[in-house]
Amino acid sequence: MDDIVSDSKPHNIPEFSVSEISGAIKRVLEGNFSRVRIRGEITELKKYPSGHIYFSLKDEGGKITAIIWRYMASRLKMPLENGTEIIATGKISSYGERSSYQLIVDQVDYAGEGALLARIEHLRKKLEAEGLFAQERKRNFPLLPKVIGVITSPQGAVLHDIRTTLERRFPRHLLIWPVAVQGEGAAEQIASAIEGFNQFGKGIALPRPDILIVARGGGSLEDLMAFNDEAVVRAAANSAIPLISAVGHETDTTLIDFASDRRAPTPTAAAEMAVPSRIDMQARLTQLSTRLDKSWLHQFQNLCVRLGQAIALLPDAPTLLAQNRMRLDDRAYRLELALPSLMFRRRSELAAIQPVDHYVHNLIERQKANLILQTTQMKAAWQNYWQEHKNRFPILPAGFLQSLCRERRIQIEGLGARLESLSPQAVLERGYVFVKDKQGNPVTQAKNLRTGSDLTLTFYDGERDVRVLKPEDTKQKTLNL
Repeated sequence: MDDIVSDSKPHNIPEFSVSEISGAIKRVLEGNFSRVRIRGEITELKKYPSGHIYFSLKDEGGKITAIIWRYMASRLKMPLENGTEIIATGKISSYGERSSYQLIVDQVDYAGEGALLARIEHLRKKLEAEGLFAQERKRNFPLLPKVIGVITSPQGAVLHDIRTTLERRFPRHLLIWPVAVQGEGAAEQIASAIEGFNQFGKGIALPRPDILIVARGGGSLEDLMAFNDEAVVRAAANSAIPLISAVGHETDTTLIDFASDRRAPTPTAAAEMAVPSRIDMQARLTQLSTRLDKSWLHQFQNLCVRLGQAIALLPDAPTLLAQNRMRLDDRAYRLELALPSLMFRRRSELAAIQPVDHYVHNLIERQKANLILQTTQMKAAWQNYWQEHKNRFPILPAGFLQSLCRERRIQIEGLGARLESLSPQAVLERGYVFVKDKQGNPVTQAKNLRTGSDLTLTFYDGERDVRVLKPEDTKQKTLNL
């Protein structure tokens, strides 16, 4: 022990402080590994309120700590989750106070197509469960849109193909929203373009498109990842404007294809879906016009045939007129004969009623004269009675006599009406018959009538001649009836 402590012989091993050796290690790490790409599975992922992200990358043989600073975390192209295999790009740095080293990450990518496809499939199932790909959400396309909005890169052949196809089929007004179709920020630009087109017409002077086309050319799975982004897919599904996706080649499929209203295998096919062919429409219009003319001609010929058949079934107009003219002449002749005969009958009936009227008028006149006489006698009797007994009656109030006279007059008029109702004419109106013989004498008893006597029955509206029959003849006729 004493030998070890007292050994002060000089040697050639350098001596460093802790800070010096930590700094030297740091310089070696950062110098030799200034920028590296490390593949591994994410584990121990932690996101702090400050915005920094801490996690570890591991494989079968080791594990390394990684950090993504806040200003780099906002630029990531993909979300980080435990268990996801990624390729992290950054630089190695050491932390001397803890004698540890770590990877400062500035870029993250999926590790191979398998991881990308798994990530896409997971997102597809999630969005499908929400109903974003449901068939009932698909919108109908207008036959001939006035304005077409195109979301694509201003460089490349995609925009040229769309313009050329529209000019060839049916020229329409185009609104182009240039975006990046791959790389950092491409997904945000595409989603903003879809949402921006939907805001046209709401305080924006530009016309709102009738159809949207989201297009880009072919590429690898990594190149097309912007169209598998959740924000882009949701913007396409929520678009109020019908949307056509034309991303990649015919064999390429992205999530925006499921959310769009139609999927086109190529940008050229998208333009063909958006507008019809003017030449085809003109040919179709000519064909329909020809068919319409033939249909009208065929219908006109059928109507002419039917009209001819109907004319053949109609009777001859001159014959109809001649028959109706003969019928009219016959009615006019019969009318000329019927009017004098009717006048003669009515005159005869009136002449038969005149004796009855004369008798009735005489009876009424006699009754009226008798009534006047009785009235005069009653007035004279009343005057005499009044002169003889006026001292016996008390003084009557004014107007009493007038009231009494009015009452008596009403009674007399009522009696006159009753007398009028007893006139023969009134009796005849109630259904009775006035019977007289050939000499015009009234017949009141049946026992004085002889068989074969001619009688005249006067009714209210005329007369009829009858003959008296034997009772047995009457019974025989009744039996015969």
